[in-house]
Amino acid sequence: MKSTGNYTSKKESPNKNHKTIPGNPSTATSSQLKLNDRSNKQPLRVLSEDDWKFWKHNGYIVIKNAVTKEQAQNTADFLWEFEEKNANDATTWYSKERAEMEMKELAGTGMVEVYNNQALWNNRQMQRVYDAFVDVWGTEKLWVTIDRANLNFPMKPGFKYNGFIHWDYDPETKPQNVQGVLALADQNDENMGGFQCIPELYRSYDTWKLSQPEDRNRFQPDVADLQDKIVRVHLNAGDLLIFNSLQPHGIRPNKSDDKVRIAQYISMMPAEEDNQGLKEWRINSWKHRIAPSGYAFPGDPRKFEQLKYDRAELNDLGRKLLGMDKW
Repeated sequence: MKSTGNYTSKKESPNKNHKTIPGNPSTATSSQLKLNDRSNKQPLRVLSEDDWKFWKHNGYIVIKNAVTKEQAQNTADFLWEFEEKNANDATTWYSKERAEMEMKELAGTGMVEVYNNQALWNNRQMQRVYDAFVDVWGTEKLWVTIDRANLNFPMKPGFKYNGFIHWDYDPETKPQNVQGVLALADQNDENMGGFQCIPELYRSYDTWKLSQPEDRNRFQPDVADLQDKIVRVHLNAGDLLIFNSLQPHGIRPNKSDDKVRIAQYISMMPAEEDNQGLKEWRINSWKHRIAPSGYAFPGDPRKFEQLKYDRAELNDLGRKLLGMDKW
């Protein structure tokens, strides 16, 4: 940990399509390339054939041990430090949110407004993490999202929130996009919050929508009749969950007594090396530790990333995933 003494103010991402939607604006809303259909005949790097069938049918897949448990723990330790909270002292866990969240369903869910710290980049530039996204995309030329992390605490009076199911991108646009969550602590207790999704709705969206009102919220489905279809995904520390952006998903309430859901959001999309504005924004975001500008990303008003921590060091893979070096 080291103070840099100065920082650059938050510069708006040139990706204007993210102004009023939840999706992450550090990459495009949708890729011009389609997700892998195996027509390239390339062997899978990480997924097995059974994994591939599961991915295609359910719209999500869990990559076991994408990072080591030690690396997951190191990242979790950093998040506790960054949030000025003590993992072993629940009296430090609860505080008013530092910045107002425009995306109200995320309020109180424990989003950690850190985006470019070394701990996060260490996970992004892991070969196994990258190879998993190569499998689902069918191309090696990828950019990683500049995204944050999550400390989801047990609810108590004054600190309650509703679980939710949503899409980050309008499913009517059929986005070619995926998203990901890296578990930084075991998440096998269904009461402790964590990721939930509805594979049945992922598969049946085109027929389901015919029974829905035309003025429905395109980002938040009415799931009253789908409660028994919600899947609560179990993860162990170091596991990576990848899901298709057509998958309705969200965070479930943490109803445990003392367990904290800890995670980092990681995804990759085909690189847009000709998009000079977006590439410059990404490099500037890494260089000056700047959060994305968008509906769901308020940033840290304390400016801890800039004032307390050094710029992340990137390996050869990380430089390409950022956009600094060409593929």
